[in-house]
Amino acid sequence: MKFTETKLRGAFVIDLERREDSRGFFARAFCQREFEQHGLKTTIAQANIASNLKAGTLRGMHFQYPPAAETKLVRCTRGAIVDIIVDLRPESPTFLDHIAVELNEENQSALYVPERFAHGYQVLRDNTDTSYQVGEFYSPENESGLMYNDPRFGLKWPLPVCVISEKDQKFLSFDEVEQVLRQRMTVN
Repeated sequence: MKFTETKLRGAFVIDLERREDSRGFFARAFCQREFEQHGLKTTIAQANIASNLKAGTLRGMHFQYPPAAETKLVRCTRGAIVDIIVDLRPESPTFLDHIAVELNEENQSALYVPERFAHGYQVLRDNTDTSYQVGEFYSPENESGLMYNDPRFGLKWPLPVCVISEKDQKFLSFDEVEQVLRQRMTVN
């Protein structure tokens, strides 16, 4: 695997190193040893799959507060997505900065999302599937999110949003949750 750290410390794009032959190719998608060598958490508490029927569908911007903050390893297995993450670590020099990465079935890249980041993606093609390996169990009492269109972040979604869950539409603006978020995201 090839690990490329993004401008957000601890967030990596991970590309496959394919071994090709007449059958196709083989590649490792996860290796505990290699992840540890890059300082990444290797715990996988859950493996999730999402199927998205329509281009323009948006999922996000989700996160869990400590002590249930999640790492995520996200890969698009069919179709294409634009995955956006926002750094919510108050002590980080890139606090509130974000990146966008296209993940698709052709590049088969993955995005490693550290703890205390908001995560969301938009589907670029009909019938798109994603897989996530998540480092913490789902914790409804620690679950939260940010508005996908909060002007404070200036997130650029490539398509008009045509499908989004009711829950994701009801997230508050960052200005409304900033004080609580800073307090709950600060780790000692």
